[in-house]
Amino acid sequence: MKTETKETLVANEISAANESRFNSAHYSEPLTAFSAGWKDTENLEAMLDFIAPKIPVGRRFEFKRAKNAEAFFSEADDIRAIGGAFKRVEYAGETVNEKTLNKGLTMRIDHDETMTDDWQERAVQLLLQRLQRNELRRAISVLSAAADNENKSWNDISNPDGDIRAALIAAANESGVRPNRVLFGEGAWDLRAASYESQNNAGAYASAALTSDGLARKLLIEGVRITSARYQSAASAKSGIVGNAVYAFFGQDAYGKDEPSNLKRFVTPVDGGGSFRVYLEESSKYTDVTVEHYSNIVVTSQLGIRKLTVS
Repeated sequence: MKTETKETLVANEISAANESRFNSAHYSEPLTAFSAGWKDTENLEAMLDFIAPKIPVGRRFEFKRAKNAEAFFSEADDIRAIGGAFKRVEYAGETVNEKTLNKGLTMRIDHDETMTDDWQERAVQLLLQRLQRNELRRAISVLSAAADNENKSWNDISNPDGDIRAALIAAANESGVRPNRVLFGEGAWDLRAASYESQNNAGAYASAALTSDGLARKLLIEGVRITSARYQSAASAKSGIVGNAVYAFFGQDAYGKDEPSNLKRFVTPVDGGGSFRVYLEESSKYTDVTVEHYSNIVVTSQLGIRKLTVS
């Protein structure tokens, strides 16, 4: 996608929005309220929250990246003597200063092409879905870069769930915390099913029939999610955002900067508490519709993230 200046935008082309181009004169309160109540049909935001729990923060924020070993220290001398004080301990976690990044997109709508009264809302919906798809791709990219990868071949003699259990145990041995979430790409989920379906025994049949919730119970974790979300990877091709991969990681839905999720999505709320802000720049022949938000997806703990690339 090409990024162009305001002067060279063409009708109906979506371009990267520059924060400095906008000011309060173009802010649309009704469309911003519309964006706060909009739900995407692909549940991209729910998938984002599963991978990188959302944490509201200011534009500039800090969080504590704890030293992993300190969470597992143990004493035998924590008994206080009469008249004495308790043993003093310290946590020397690293304080990290970060900021949320301004992200957004603009769509130019020619007034000769506005066929219905809801054209502004329709443009906002398209931009919201595209921005959330961008965020999901970004979250998967960050997760993949932080993960320890292992290549697996799932066939008629494989035990895919055994491979995942082994990854969970290895992650727990490294970080001290067993991953509680597993993410499948659609291709990996199909390969798992095909592996068990090709095996002629009762255990394989039972495993093949498991739903994502059933597999979560089998693995003793909080949740398993499968995503089929795709993006346009070439002029005539689409690719799965996750593909033939399985990720195991720890995630916790909590409004705390220092809780132990592997990834967090720090978000700066806009007026009204939503995540997005909408602007309209109108001229005699066209209107620029812009949607922006502030976020930053951060690996707050790299230990214990596992990836299985399957074929």
